This record gives sequence, structure tokens and C-alpha cells, in this order.
Amino acid sequence: MLLLIVMALWWFLLRPAQSDADWVSVTEPFAICGEAGPRAAGCVVDGDTVVLGFGREQRRIRLTGFDAPEIDGACTAERRRAAEARRALHRWLAQGPFEWSGGVQPPRDRYGRELRAARRDGGSPGDTDLLAHSMIAQGLAVADGRGEPEPQWCG
Repeated sequence: MLLLIVMALWWFLLRPAQSDADWVSVTEPFAICGEAGPRAAGCVVDGDTVVLGFGREQRRIRLTGFDAPEIDGACTAERRRAAEARRALHRWLAQGPFEWSGGVQPPRDRYGRELRAARRDGGSPGDTDLLAHSMIAQGLAVADGRGEPEPQWCG
């Protein structure tokens, strides 16, 4: 039992933070998937998923730290909010270079998507603009984590 307590304390308090070496710079432009326009290296699928590349080289990336409503949601309100979240994600990505976590071998979810958090320099020392915080602050996403209640986009 004591060993379990010590392991839990290490996990929550003492585990090493993700090093800056695990963050990869992203400079590619993103379009909104399915919309006409110049061909970009990637596109925004919805408020928390992007795609990079084409054909066999395509990589699906689930952005972490937040959960956005689904484009094919259960009700009109969810689908409307999902379209807003997709546009907000597109605007955030279009602000210029950013970084995402995971290095060259990021973890993957059960669907095979890469799992990555995104951030950019906030402009002043120690200021970081986290994508998850931005989406949540706009009311277009909820925190994504254990113990978080299921979002009620339709209620």
C-alpha cells in the first residue's frame, strides 16, 4: 500500500515535465478541410482535429487538453458550435508558427491519431499561448481529462 502511495505521489508531483525537446515547431499553413482555396499542407477537420499530408502520407492529429463539439453532433446547437470551434482553431493556427508536443514519435489514441498539445510564444517572457486554454476561454471547448463531466452541447 505504501508503495502505491509513493508511486501516486511521484506521478502527480514529481514526474519530469515534458521537456522542450519534445516540442516540434510547425510552420505549415492549414486550410479548413473541404473548403476551396489554395492547397495547404494540412487542414482543420473540426475543433480538435487536424490532418497533415495527403494520401498514404496523411497524418491525423487529435489536439489534446480540450474537447470540442462534433461536426456531426447530436443536435443543431452542437453542430453550430462545432462549426464555430473549427473556425476558431483555424484562426489560431493561422496566427503563425506554433509548437506541438510529442516529438517525432507522439502517443496515439485508439483510432491511430497522433495526440499532441499545441502552444505558441505569447509575446512576453514566460507567456505561453496554449491552444487548449484559448478554445476553452472562447466557450468552444471543455477541458479534456479524467474526471471531467461529459459536455452538454445540446442542453
